[in-house]
Amino acid sequence: MPPRTNDDAPDREQAPQPPLPRPGRELGTPPADTAGAPATSTTEPVPQTPAAEAHAVSGPDTSSEASKSGADGHEPDAGTVSPTPEVDVHSDADSDERVAAVRRVGESSRRWRAVQLGACAAALAVAFSAGAMVLGAVRDGGGTTPVSSAPAAMSPALLASGNLDASIASLQAHLRAQPKDFGSWATLGLAYVEQARTKGDPSRYPQAQQALKRSLELKPDNDPALAGRAALAAARHDFPGALRNADQALRQNPYSERALSIRIDALVELGRYDEALKATDEADMKRPGVPVFTRYAYVRELRGDVTTARRVLERALGSATSRGDIAYVATALGQLLWNQGEYKSALEYYARALAADDAYLPALEGRARAQYANGDRADAIKGMEDVVSRYPLPGPLVELGELYEVRGGDGDLAKARAQYALVNAWTAIARANGVNADLDTALAAADHGDRKSALRAARAEWDRRETVHTADALAWALHVNGQDEEALPYARRATATGYRNASFLYHRGVIEQATGHAKEARTSLSAALELNPGFSPLGARKARTALKSLEAAK
Repeated sequence: MPPRTNDDAPDREQAPQPPLPRPGRELGTPPADTAGAPATSTTEPVPQTPAAEAHAVSGPDTSSEASKSGADGHEPDAGTVSPTPEVDVHSDADSDERVAAVRRVGESSRRWRAVQLGACAAALAVAFSAGAMVLGAVRDGGGTTPVSSAPAAMSPALLASGNLDASIASLQAHLRAQPKDFGSWATLGLAYVEQARTKGDPSRYPQAQQALKRSLELKPDNDPALAGRAALAAARHDFPGALRNADQALRQNPYSERALSIRIDALVELGRYDEALKATDEADMKRPGVPVFTRYAYVRELRGDVTTARRVLERALGSATSRGDIAYVATALGQLLWNQGEYKSALEYYARALAADDAYLPALEGRARAQYANGDRADAIKGMEDVVSRYPLPGPLVELGELYEVRGGDGDLAKARAQYALVNAWTAIARANGVNADLDTALAAADHGDRKSALRAARAEWDRRETVHTADALAWALHVNGQDEEALPYARRATATGYRNASFLYHRGVIEQATGHAKEARTSLSAALELNPGFSPLGARKARTALKSLEAAK
């Protein structure tokens, strides 16, 4: 399964919850340093603007220059207040059109050469945001939301209300009436980041960038907008920028839950695991709650402490109250247990997640993976087809392609290749909207694409951040390019923290076999299959074949 990153984490503030138990402190006893912690409200009321003078808000400037601006996490300095950024919300029909557009590009990629695919993907980047060009109105079944319906002030809690599109529409209407409400601009920027994550639509990132810029022009150094910039940088996989902006936000408000959480994410994604461990302890002392608990668990999982990770996630699930948080935490538990080969328990948690939100994409994807691993191939394929029909993201596309290959029916190989081609289309769109997609490219291309491009992408990503995931990706890209001696140290580094990942062990075992380390290869491949025998439709089958060959050669 693809690496779990901040992209999976719901971006919402929560009421403070009891911290995790520590030696010398009883569960639920507030730590001393939270006394007087500032409130989490991010908005300030501003005078109501008469409806006749309200700004019209519309779709963003989606030109290539606008998309490139700030892609590295840096924003222009706030100076003279610029015109109101253009904002809008895509309808469900727009999302369907963009999914169809991705598929059209995928079809083209199977007929055209790579240079032509690049041109199609660039055009598709425009198609992704074409639905945002509406002046003075928010589309909702063809109607508009009048300015007079806007509330007096908008809270970040709006994002947890259950309908993100409706929340964005309310924010837009409010900002037409009160365009100087810096807090609501920050909340809108975060809403766009969340919408991009949940809908697999990177064209929302330039809109988020504009909204957050506007907030900081109205009030420089306000911590919600700085934390929003951190979230945006993390979503674009600019983790140095995410860390920098999170630290800036925490200088303004040391108790910002969002900034504390994103700081942990950034440290993890930069491979600074000891610092991330310390950061989870600090965040738990200041703002215990679901966002911090889930990150606390993941850092410990990366260090091989699965028992603690599961205990913390179970506690987080017990404390979750919103449907979004229940779906998120239950899915995290499902993935943790799937990683350990506990498929029936994983399916139970995915069912709990989908009972809270039956459209939650990570739970639908995780359930399909667990169904396959548990022997239910037909439902797994049906479920993954449903996922990619809505949101064709790299992980599900590759998984569905491999499921088709394993099934091996008439036309299945062509279907598999169609899914792999779509990965290239998505990657081009992501890059056009400021997302660093090298890790996605390396992982998909190494097995199902251009091996040389996989190696280029893996080297580039390793140069940016040295993590267990980038070490594994580089090791495998080197292997498929016949450079096994160079690959071996990276494969060993990927497993050095104690992280229990069957795919990493499989890659290490194959590379050990290729370099003549037969005993070590048997150990690694056996460990992969014992840990999670259904870790990958094709990978698990190849691992069993390699292990049989090693055993026969003893």
